[in-house]
Amino acid sequence: MPNRLIDEQSPYLQQHAHNPVEWYPWGEEAFEKARREEKAIFLSIGYSSCHWCHVMERESFEDEAIAAKLNERFVSIKVDREERPDIDKHFQEIFVTMNGRAGGWPLSVFMTPEKIPFYSATYIPPEPRYGMMGFAELLDVIAEKYAKERETLIEKGKEVLEFIRPKRKIQATKIEQERLEATLLKQIETVYEARYGGFGGAPKFPHASTLLLVMDLWELTAKEELRGILTHTLDTMTLGGLYDPVDGGFCRYSTDEAWLVPHFEKMTYDNALMAEVLLRAWRLTGEERYGELAYETLDFMLERMMREDLFFSASDADTEGEEGKYFIYEYDEALTAFREGGIPEPEAVARRLSITPEGNFEGRSIVRFQNPEDRRDPTLRKALGILKNIRRERAYPFIDRKVQSSWNAMMIRTLFVAGVYEERYRAQAIRSLEALEVKMAAGVSLYHSALMGHPPKVPGFLEDYAWWISALSEGYQATLDERYLIRATELLNEAVRRFYADGRWRIDDGEFRQFADDTDSSYPSSVGVMAHNLQSLRSLVEPIYEKFLYRTLEVHSYDLMRQPISRPTLAGAALRYLRDDLLLKAREERLRPHLAERLDLGYPWLHFRTALTDNYQLCNNRSCFAEEESFEEIRKIVESL
Repeated sequence: MPNRLIDEQSPYLQQHAHNPVEWYPWGEEAFEKARREEKAIFLSIGYSSCHWCHVMERESFEDEAIAAKLNERFVSIKVDREERPDIDKHFQEIFVTMNGRAGGWPLSVFMTPEKIPFYSATYIPPEPRYGMMGFAELLDVIAEKYAKERETLIEKGKEVLEFIRPKRKIQATKIEQERLEATLLKQIETVYEARYGGFGGAPKFPHASTLLLVMDLWELTAKEELRGILTHTLDTMTLGGLYDPVDGGFCRYSTDEAWLVPHFEKMTYDNALMAEVLLRAWRLTGEERYGELAYETLDFMLERMMREDLFFSASDADTEGEEGKYFIYEYDEALTAFREGGIPEPEAVARRLSITPEGNFEGRSIVRFQNPEDRRDPTLRKALGILKNIRRERAYPFIDRKVQSSWNAMMIRTLFVAGVYEERYRAQAIRSLEALEVKMAAGVSLYHSALMGHPPKVPGFLEDYAWWISALSEGYQATLDERYLIRATELLNEAVRRFYADGRWRIDDGEFRQFADDTDSSYPSSVGVMAHNLQSLRSLVEPIYEKFLYRTLEVHSYDLMRQPISRPTLAGAALRYLRDDLLLKAREERLRPHLAERLDLGYPWLHFRTALTDNYQLCNNRSCFAEEESFEEIRKIVESL
């Protein structure tokens, strides 16, 4: 008999609906039961494509004996961290405070019915392992302590909650352009991993926002070492492994330094952000392969991860209980298919695609090119098509069909960026934005997530507003449709009303009301994105937004000047404010033929703006300082700045 999760929209929660654990969704029913029965709460937070979440489910939550202990002595709550990022952030901060290190998923927290935490962990094995107590034994210990030492546990838990409570004192310092740029250049050089590219060691994430900042700095400083960091990272990252050369698209992260062995789940946000990185790298370097990779990534998302013009959240790492099963190949399997497909010298072709008898992943092979130039080899392209046909006979990994506003807006933004070069992407961006408005908006009230085919229930968070406004701003640059600026202004005004607090921004205005981090994590911080939005609409619509932008930068200035590499999106917004936007103004009919050239003009924050002027005017937020009859003359002026 299913538990209470059967009625939830979240695919992750529904995955647990048939566990023998009597799960509750987050809500008053669970807390009231715990109070009434004087039981502790066991809170488990995860997400649908999380490998270790699935492992803990198989080992513990499907185990009848462990489930019986949970049901008898605790009230168990399941939370989808993608559906409720506010709950996840609150308890991740609790974990860090209790354990002195970063958390992760699954996140396991024991607390009172009043939400006072007293124990936290991530993955817990069912039996003693890795120097950890087994989950079954841990449940006995915690239940015993909760019965006999409850007041002590509550006292310690209150200390944790007091520690994470936001402090009023704000340290501010002057943001200086030269010093900020110098610090960024030094820190980028320090964290850059020279052998395989990227930033930091294994596990290695794409760090799209850092790559975007590298491109900003390269355009501003013309330092060739930045070009080298960009191209080496992208070339190595996309050989195969983290990037999937067969279907297209990026996996979430690589478990090794060489980008070879990924954690095989594919997230919508990674593919949206990395496609934009590749598009911009193509325009800056002139290397066509980056544009081709961007299109492959977008086409994967359109083919596999979209329905009714909206994008699903993620696809799983596991297939039929085995990590990576869909993606990897047996040597004989590939060789037989190559021979049947008429591939000449199939053994040599297999080697060039890193398919070998010994394999590179648990005896089987992850497809990987030997060098970037191989990507265009006609024989290898044909071989990739054969490998894709093999996959068509396999079960595809589970897809989380939850529609999340922020991640959809990221995809729509990137489709608008691509749309000035390929009309089909612009048309898709327009359709997807319209579909998102219909499903996930009610006036200026946005919703965060909903299952495809169901109405939304979870109110929008700061990140939903931030990325929606960003997509609308980019939509204007791709179409010159003023309605996008009007809608962006409406949503920005609502975001300021709901989330802005004297330079700081709250994640939500509901139960926890926590302030958003300015550091980038798996994707850019909402604070950084909102700072860019304020700058865009200050330049394009209304100067009043400057005061909110200035205060946001001021409040975060101390950490920004000390460690800007940890907050690349906000650092980019600060540089943008210090250097100012450039606006190219002209009549719509004069701007429209040049939409595809905007990113080629050599300045990272140049925007088109329609105006009733016969010539082209080049302006910043203080004045217009050039007027020319031809676009080429404007190009020369921008290049000389």
